[in-house]
Amino acid sequence: MVDLKGIFSRLRRTRFPFKFVYSDAYWMLDLGAHVFPIVKYRLIYEALLSEGIRKENLLTPQPASESELELVHTPRYVKKIMQGKLSQAEMLALELPFCPECVDFACLTVGGTIQAAEQALEDGLCFHIGGGFHHAFRDHGEGFCIFNDVAVSLEKMKREGRIQRAMIVDCDVHQGNGTAVIFSGKDYVYTFSIHQMDLYPAQKPHSSLDVGLWAGDGDDKYLPALEEHFPRIYEDFQPDLVYYLAGADPLESDQLGGLRISHAGLTERDRIVITNARRLGLPLVIVLAGGYTPDITDTVAVHMHTIEVARKAELRGASLFRREKQPPRRPG
Repeated sequence: MVDLKGIFSRLRRTRFPFKFVYSDAYWMLDLGAHVFPIVKYRLIYEALLSEGIRKENLLTPQPASESELELVHTPRYVKKIMQGKLSQAEMLALELPFCPECVDFACLTVGGTIQAAEQALEDGLCFHIGGGFHHAFRDHGEGFCIFNDVAVSLEKMKREGRIQRAMIVDCDVHQGNGTAVIFSGKDYVYTFSIHQMDLYPAQKPHSSLDVGLWAGDGDDKYLPALEEHFPRIYEDFQPDLVYYLAGADPLESDQLGGLRISHAGLTERDRIVITNARRLGLPLVIVLAGGYTPDITDTVAVHMHTIEVARKAELRGASLFRREKQPPRRPG
């Protein structure tokens, strides 16, 4: 068990220099006896409240509309979800007790990541206490993921001319297979995934850059593998917006992963991804993605460490490196 009080006491020392997107509806979804820890959203929110977070730092999302979902997902799939007409095989692939409340949760989560992206483009960084459902494809869902919130948010920012190029940095222990397929061949998106190879999904479609590790590799292999590519890929691709899936499931005690990364290792991972992005002035959206420890406080601690790393990055003046707002790049 991790002592959360120590983390929170460090967070207490100053205001949060960025906003959070959150809804109480996130944790009201009843999945029954399920490995997915819905309650973690509430626990993170309560932890922030206990540290005196101000109301102006909390944003409440609205559900994504069907037209927004169809920026990525096929109309047929969206209709099937909305009408609850999935086949038995499709429901089994979701690995969720499919219900209308699950659909509401999925739509609201997409809306949350859309709002977080809009806010990040204004402020430089925004933290969504939710999101990261990267196993959803255009025409079907898998692995607890109904809709791909990051993909929909990114596509909406692109279609509205708010960005021209974006990067997805996926550090969940599972490869983001849905995201990889959705953006395959799209030169305006760079998809990076560092994940465990001997783990779901069995078939791992190509991202722009995949870094595959194996069960038991631990900090000694994980962190050098990450440092090999950051900040270089930021500098080479020069995205207008970065989405960071800060999964807690690489943690050594996670039930669905085996990389055996320590708490300190995941905090260093966050530092590599977050601080380098902000030092280069790249607007950053952070979403939670997975985390399935037997003791929920371990998962919550990983996410709270991510919040602390983001706070320190902003307070240390990373925002001073922020680029002046400019019109989006012209294609080509």
